[in-house]
Amino acid sequence: MAKRIVIVEDDPDQRDNYVDAITKKGYDVTAFSSRKHALDGFDNELPDLAILDIILGDEVDAGFEICRDLLSRSPTLPVIFLTERITEIDKISGLRLGAWDYLPKPISLDYLAERISSLLRINEARVQSGNGSGTAKMVGELSIDQEALLVSWSGEPINLSGTEFRMLAKLVRVPGHAVSYDTLMNATMQSLVTNNTINTHMRNIRKKFDAIDPEFDCIKSEYGFGYRWSVKQ
Repeated sequence: MAKRIVIVEDDPDQRDNYVDAITKKGYDVTAFSSRKHALDGFDNELPDLAILDIILGDEVDAGFEICRDLLSRSPTLPVIFLTERITEIDKISGLRLGAWDYLPKPISLDYLAERISSLLRINEARVQSGNGSGTAKMVGELSIDQEALLVSWSGEPINLSGTEFRMLAKLVRVPGHAVSYDTLMNATMQSLVTNNTINTHMRNIRKKFDAIDPEFDCIKSEYGFGYRWSVKQ
């Protein structure tokens, strides 16, 4: 069965272009023009992935509100912001809400389709793998499986976005060694990445570990350079 993609975009021309391009890739695409229409649609069925503009009509933060609602219903749902609002504070806000990606307009339709495919593959691998593929690497109390894209801490699973997973994988590759901001930026596979963006991702990752272990302190900041994974003794 084709994966269901939802697009929330108030510009009719852009909306039609996105729908056409993504449908041609074999996805089942539904489009909404407003926050209200989108939320009404989600009451009937949730998508496998959502693409959200932020400004919808007169509502300047409508996309943020839709994201909150979606992730309250399905915390692992991949969400992409696709927007002309590309200031750092907007991107940080989107990432803090739990978005998997934040893309600027205008965008290549082929690139958008590839990002959708990539995020769906990541999510599908997690669902199919369940408890992992048996290829997990242990780093202290951390288990990270780069084939199944799964992470756990002290046996408890941690739900990381694709971007967060790639950054963590870079960080724990050589425990105790500092990883530069540039290396972590490359790991995000995103545009518009700054040191503050990396810091936001790291705060989000830390919060997810803290929720399981309030004494978690393995992610160390290397001021002006990047971050280091310190193995818990």
